[in-house]
Amino acid sequence: MAPDVLRIAVFGPESTGKTRLAAKLAAHFRAPLVAEYAREFWDAQGLITLEDIPGIAREQWRREDEAVAKAAKAAETQSHIIDDKSGGAARAPLVICDTEALTTVLWSDLLYGTTPEDVRRGAERRARNYALYLLLDTDVPFAPDPQRCFPEPEDREKCRRVWHGALKRRHLPFVEIRGDWAERERTAIAAVAALLGFRGDVEA
Repeated sequence: MAPDVLRIAVFGPESTGKTRLAAKLAAHFRAPLVAEYAREFWDAQGLITLEDIPGIAREQWRREDEAVAKAAKAAETQSHIIDDKSGGAARAPLVICDTEALTTVLWSDLLYGTTPEDVRRGAERRARNYALYLLLDTDVPFAPDPQRCFPEPEDREKCRRVWHGALKRRHLPFVEIRGDWAERERTAIAAVAALLGFRGDVEA
């Protein structure tokens, strides 16, 4: 029987290095990466409205669930190989998520003052799926981007509190990630390795 797939959510406000860190983690742990569909949608359409939120949410969730299903199938195959050849245990498979359900809700509430109720309910259910949230701090320079909204330090701090509070209120498992890029990467790798229960992946 294949082990459960562990979903790792890279989480935090804009311009905190989520996409960069998610790619690093996926490469380091040789895990599937689920990219942010909202960015792809924006690049294609040039705008995101409240009416677009349900479709964006559903497609993000579909892609994530598809990656998890593929990882589970691959892990089951690997488990059979290990059992047949050495009798050892297969390592729990990972899926790295560049964004996740709560982020959709937080941005919808910030930008439009509301979130469609089916998206909000879905996000609340799905928030329990993640084995670990990596909460990225805003202690790095803001990088301008047409999709980004809050460059001022006071607004970035407000967003940091919103994202932190979303995890605390729901009692979700998270590790705070801060410092320069190298420190962020080291902390995140160590957190995921600890979740897996070994130290071998801590060294980059």
